[in-house]
Amino acid sequence: MARSIFKAKTFKVNRAATSAPSPDASAYCRDLGNWPHSWMGLEKDIPPGEELVACLRPFIEHLASSSLSPKTIRRHVDNLWTLGGEIIRDLNYIPSRRKVAANKLLRDAVHTDGGPLIYNGSEEEQRSFDSTCRRLHRFLGQPQH
Repeated sequence: MARSIFKAKTFKVNRAATSAPSPDASAYCRDLGNWPHSWMGLEKDIPPGEELVACLRPFIEHLASSSLSPKTIRRHVDNLWTLGGEIIRDLNYIPSRRKVAANKLLRDAVHTDGGPLIYNGSEEEQRSFDSTCRRLHRFLGQPQH
């Protein structure tokens, strides 16, 4: 059996571009528009996925305008992508949830103690994910949301 060695892609970090927080969500997730397709199991997953992205965008913009480091913001954004995938996966297991509005699905998924269990996630990934879900829960609980 042959072993493959994978090298991580390396890239240069432009410190000038990452030093100041950007209020633009696209600075942290250029592929936000592709998230619904990446979550999709069936074609009918696209509309609720697009609604979820619309619900998540204000939170991502909030993170982008915060004083958090770019690395922390990217971690939260990655966790939000995971959250969307978990919500869409649930729609395939519980078809009646497809009739529920995306903002309700999102609010039902996150709590003061975290979010849903990650499918095939490690303890460390789950802790990070729960941290993001708690932060999102607080954000959704603010009056303007």
